[in-house]
Amino acid sequence: MPDPRGLVRRIDAATPPGRDRAVNALRAFAITGIVLGHWLVTALVADGGALHGDSPLRHMPALAPVSWALQTLAVFFLVGGYVAARSRASYPGGHLAWLRSRLARLFRPVAALLVLWAVVSAGTLAAGTGTATVRTLLGLALSPLWFLLVFAALTAATPLVARLHPLWPLAVVLHVDLLRFGFGAPACLGWVNVAAGWLVPYCLGTAWARREPGRGVRWALLLGGAAATAALVAWAGYPASMVGVQGASVSNLDPPTLAAVTFGLAQCGTALLLLGPLRRALRRPAAWAAVALLNLCAMTVFLWHQTALMAVTAVGLSLGRLPGLHTVPDGGGWVLARIAWLPVFTLVLLVCRAAFHPYEAGRTRPPERGRTRRASRVVRAHRADRHAAADVHGSV
Repeated sequence: MPDPRGLVRRIDAATPPGRDRAVNALRAFAITGIVLGHWLVTALVADGGALHGDSPLRHMPALAPVSWALQTLAVFFLVGGYVAARSRASYPGGHLAWLRSRLARLFRPVAALLVLWAVVSAGTLAAGTGTATVRTLLGLALSPLWFLLVFAALTAATPLVARLHPLWPLAVVLHVDLLRFGFGAPACLGWVNVAAGWLVPYCLGTAWARREPGRGVRWALLLGGAAATAALVAWAGYPASMVGVQGASVSNLDPPTLAAVTFGLAQCGTALLLLGPLRRALRRPAAWAAVALLNLCAMTVFLWHQTALMAVTAVGLSLGRLPGLHTVPDGGGWVLARIAWLPVFTLVLLVCRAAFHPYEAGRTRPPERGRTRRASRVVRAHRADRHAAADVHGSV
């Protein structure tokens, strides 16, 4: 059995002295927010033998503030811009070699997700499951991939983005929304904001890589972003929810609106203000080990958390319509029941992490046979913690 205390010590010792641990903590916070947000606002309702998607925010709009805490994409793009700009500046090779190294860890685990869901979809259709149910499940399972495509595009453009002031993409978002909502332009114009909207925090990240913002800038981002978001929601008709709500005429996230971007600015200001306290807290080896281990499997967690939710939902359906899992999310009872299901989702996600993390870490190997298999199990049991500690050195 690996020694937890020894693992903590090795992770702490393997961390380069110049590593800004607070950056990893912000990324861990962003991933956790995304996962919990999906688990809490995604409902799969069993109705007449079929599953269809729903959201508690549609039935209980007073819960919109939950989305303010759990929609953390801006923080992820902020950290992504910072890390990409720093690593590009110090990379010894050319841009293409750097880009391949950055994108490899993003897309290795995607292949496993696509293969598994291709098999699951074919199997469920062959078993007689309705196409509407399969479409709902497949849509949820593959929904994280849009994020990867946008993130990959911004990563590829990092040398250009690093020269761009965040006000330029913010101005694009403002004008797109003016045309859409003020002058009746086609709704498809809003998809320009998929790039422009997330360019704003990404540009802030690249600017941070050049020089850490002062406290005045951080407070301006927080207070200015919060005030602008409140004004847009109160007087300009933007939804209060910072995530999409089924049935709503306007979504703040699909595509991003000006309100989502100004809300992201407030989040970025908060994140930058927390750098000092996080750096002090993460001097403790145990706290840092928890953050480092989550970062090492961040992409696996991101890609598979919806699959974990659906696996629990599908297995639970054999027991009947369970509260908080298959019922309409229209009251406080559903919320309490869904919170009670979170540990089960987490347990299944840990199983997914154990099965699919090697694709992210790049340590997949062919099957072993005979005595080699038994020997390898013993060796891996003793080396598991050493692998984690070693990976920390190269993790960003």
